[in-house]
Amino acid sequence: MVYVFLAQGFEEMEAVAPIDLLRRAGCDVQTVAVGSSRTVVGSHGIPMTADITTAEVKTGGLEAVILPGGMPGTLHLEADATVQAMIDTAVSRQLVIGAICAAPSILGHKGLLDGKKAVCFPGFEDVLRGAQVVSSTVVTDGRFVTAKGAGAATEFGLALVNLLVSPEKARELREGIQCK
Repeated sequence: MVYVFLAQGFEEMEAVAPIDLLRRAGCDVQTVAVGSSRTVVGSHGIPMTADITTAEVKTGGLEAVILPGGMPGTLHLEADATVQAMIDTAVSRQLVIGAICAAPSILGHKGLLDGKKAVCFPGFEDVLRGAQVVSSTVVTDGRFVTAKGAGAATEFGLALVNLLVSPEKARELREGIQCK
C-alpha cells in the first residue's frame, strides 16, 4: 500500500500527479485525509475526497509514504501524530518515502536526510538538516525521493514509479503521457 497524505492546504498538483502515475503503474495507492473528514481542500481551493482518513491507516502491507507539499498543508502534515508514526514505520522498514515542495522539511526536522542528497522548495533548504542540497528538480537517494515543487510533480511521480515498480515502467509511462 502506498499512502499519500492530504492535509488542508496541500498543493494539488503535487498530490494528483504522483497518485495518477502510481495508479497507472499498478500500485495500490490510497489517499489519506489528515483529520476526521475525507474531504480535504487544497491550497488553491480544490476539494479532494480522500479514500480514507488517518484513523483508518494500517501499517500492514505498507510500501511507501508520500507527502505532498503546499502551505499550510505541510505544517498540518508535520503536526499530525499518524503521519509522523507512518514516516517512522517507513523508515524502520526501509520503505520508500517521497516528499515534494515544502514537505521535505518534515524529513529534515526528523534528521532523516542527514548525509543524503535532497531538494525542496526554495527557502526551505536550511531545515534539511545534514542533507546535501542539490540543484536538481527531483532527486532520489536510497529510498528517499524529494522534489522542488508543483512543476516537478510529474517527474516526482515517475521517480516514485521507478523505485516502487521498475525503471521500465517509468519509461513506459513517460512515453505514454508524452513527457520528455
